[in-house]
Amino acid sequence: MVQVKRVRRNVSGIILLDKPRGFTSNAALQKVRWLLNAEKAGHTGSLDPLATGVLPLCFGEATKFSQYLLDADKGYEALMQLGVTTTTADAEGEVLQRREVKVSAADIEAALPRFRGQIEQIPPMYSALKRDGQPLYKLARAGEVVEREARSVTIARLELLGLEGEQARIAVACSKGTYIRTLVEDLGEVLGCGAHVIELRRTQAGPFDLAQTVTLEELEAAHEQGGNEAIDRFLLPSDSGLQHWPLLQFSEHSAYYWLHGQPVRAPEAPKFGMVRVQDHNGRFIGIGEVSEDGRIAPRRLIATSA
Repeated sequence: MVQVKRVRRNVSGIILLDKPRGFTSNAALQKVRWLLNAEKAGHTGSLDPLATGVLPLCFGEATKFSQYLLDADKGYEALMQLGVTTTTADAEGEVLQRREVKVSAADIEAALPRFRGQIEQIPPMYSALKRDGQPLYKLARAGEVVEREARSVTIARLELLGLEGEQARIAVACSKGTYIRTLVEDLGEVLGCGAHVIELRRTQAGPFDLAQTVTLEELEAAHEQGGNEAIDRFLLPSDSGLQHWPLLQFSEHSAYYWLHGQPVRAPEAPKFGMVRVQDHNGRFIGIGEVSEDGRIAPRRLIATSA
């Protein structure tokens, strides 16, 4: 029996998924890609399977700009279990140690300032960082522990939202590369009782927040009713993650040369930095960078047929 290869659709844009618990980021991406029947797809940085919340999924031409969402600041809410440490610093790991908890809300409030601003973090062994081509989590599962260099991250906001018994809920706004599991683990050590994450929800990714997300159940229901095309209405424009960048509109003449890789001048251009570019019809055609001579050099271009 000859198997007919599925012809995927050339669709572009961003779907803001409220990632369900228990899914890896890639599993969530592949599920939505199947529903959309998209030819090209990518996500913007992994969320742990235990975590839920804002996961921007990029399709088609939007994948060209996923790096800028990967580099964006993030926001989280985490529920900490005090008094217990685990191998993974979250509820999916094996218990390492149990300690008595004598911690008040005031104790937590007093400990938080040392974790605000620029801090150093040692990435956990259970992470996707690679050593000699191998993800650290694979080495960890094999019982290996390797030395990891501390990395600088920035915690712009760290607040205690509540304390009930031996569970504390915190809100975090942070730079890319911040491990909330490590933050909770380090905070637990400062409190003298240890801690791990039992719930983690990403509330923000760059300019996107939870209010803009769609659930997997909503996407599946739309697909059941209208097929692949029914998912298109959830697609945001490919440049929606770059809305805070200056926007330039080129003339038809300038757009033609720019799309062929040539820097052009624009009267309204800023003196430096990255910009979004539209053609004379208001269509997003890519991103550029203002060079020293004031011209806009193309950096990533939208395929003209997309």
